[in-house]
Amino acid sequence: MSDTPHQEEAHIGPIKNPRQLLAAVLFSFLIPIFGIIGLVLYVASADQPAAGAANPERAIAERLQKVGAVEIRDANRPLKSGEEVFKTQCMTCHAAGVAGAPKLGDTAAWSERIKTGLDALLHSALKGKGAMAPQGGGDFSDTEIARAVVHMANTAGAHFEEPAAPAAAASAPATESTAAAAK
Repeated sequence: MSDTPHQEEAHIGPIKNPRQLLAAVLFSFLIPIFGIIGLVLYVASADQPAAGAANPERAIAERLQKVGAVEIRDANRPLKSGEEVFKTQCMTCHAAGVAGAPKLGDTAAWSERIKTGLDALLHSALKGKGAMAPQGGGDFSDTEIARAVVHMANTAGAHFEEPAAPAAAASAPATESTAAAAK
């Protein structure tokens, strides 16, 4: 029929070189293995007990608890001094100068802070500043925190007065008004 012989072209697949062949073989084994591992983890997760299954009464109580909580403290307990509060709470950071906290007695570090006044220092201590949590993460009254601030500032050269207990100041006018009512 024709003078040119009919040539059949060889079938060419998507894999062109040995590197592609190696990658195809590797992925054809890895993808099913990861799929099997995923299925095993999914099926095995069903064997874990649900939250609260060990103690269902406690789990129910935790789900039904109120949003707020009331903590009752002894209002008549004596207030701690500034040095006691410092040793209990503030010393952790202010003794070593952790996270930029001014060290106790470091006049240079405290001088700019002292210039802002006791109210600004107390606000920073009560609300937190930088890495310091509110009240330094402690559980003291505002007066005790104020005493600790005064103690730290005074060791660096300030001359602040240590705050008095608020109950003493509040009870004095009440006593006078009671005495006036008795007359």
